[in-house]
Amino acid sequence: MVGSPDAIRALVEPPLVSSGLELWDVEVSRETVRLLVDRPGGVDLDALADLAGKVVSPLLDDHPELTPAGRFSLEVSSPGVERTLRRVEHYAGYVGTEVSVKTTVPVGGARRHQGVLLSADEDGIVVETHEGPGDRRVAIRHADIDRARTVLVWGPAEKPGGKKGKLHSKPKPKAGAGDLSSLAVKRPAASGRATADEPVASREKETE
Repeated sequence: MVGSPDAIRALVEPPLVSSGLELWDVEVSRETVRLLVDRPGGVDLDALADLAGKVVSPLLDDHPELTPAGRFSLEVSSPGVERTLRRVEHYAGYVGTEVSVKTTVPVGGARRHQGVLLSADEDGIVVETHEGPGDRRVAIRHADIDRARTVLVWGPAEKPGGKKGKLHSKPKPKAGAGDLSSLAVKRPAASGRATADEPVASREKETE
């Protein structure tokens, strides 16, 4: 059984917010619970390790019914520069930037759209794409979105109407010595300590 992202969010988000952190996203598979956490100025490795060991892990231990059955890994990391857009507030915060959207059904004759996010509300989003002989606006309902993410564009990018403008992405600042797009901690099952030399933030555990 796969755990519920919404239920896990409801459980861990309040203590994270009270600590000045933002729970950007929760991803759950049959073997992994992944939390993407951010805060103004970014988060560093020590903060991620402290968060995984002292806040998230005990909460999930107390609520095994919310997590995947059997052995799974807990991952805590930053969202990175190119980040998944899933909630209405995610889209609203990135209006005017470059995004890539894949839909579950064809919209405007295609299932993949990349361009500038023009607007976002409770019903859906509007993207001005770069496809075809001229830019065109595509309205996409949230219910029809399979996945969406921001796109990092290097160098000047054209604004709607053909005028040159600033980057269509919102790169996050670095914290410490590493780029937060790949910064994470690993929590071994035996010691429970965080180690900085692992590429993925995880803690394997067995649920009964």
